Amino acid sequence: MKTREEVITYCKTLADVYEDYPFHDENWTVMRYRKNKKCFAYIYEREGAVWVNVKCSPEWIEFWRNAWESVVPAYHMNKNHWNSLILDGTIPGQDIKRMIAESYDLIV
Repeated sequence: MKTREEVITYCKTLADVYEDYPFHDENWTVMRYRKNKKCFAYIYEREGAVWVNVKCSPEWIEFWRNAWESVVPAYHMNKNHWNSLILDGTIPGQDIKRMIAESYDLIV
């Protein structure tokens, strides 16, 4: 998974999800849960790659950061609860999907 479109398509497989552009900036796509409008993925381009900010349980946040160099403290978010995934091809697709799904589960 390396493109914005792939991430959006995957996010939309989760129940009651929609994409939003609340910042009036086409670079930022926000994926929200329809029933409470909470965000679980922020998708944007930065430093030549697609990045995805995902919410993470505090007990897992360091695990993911230590597992992959491309998982870093979240850009523009609370570093204790959010990670940024840099989609440079180094994080396996199943792990990207797992982190997105876990973020979704936390806000539902």
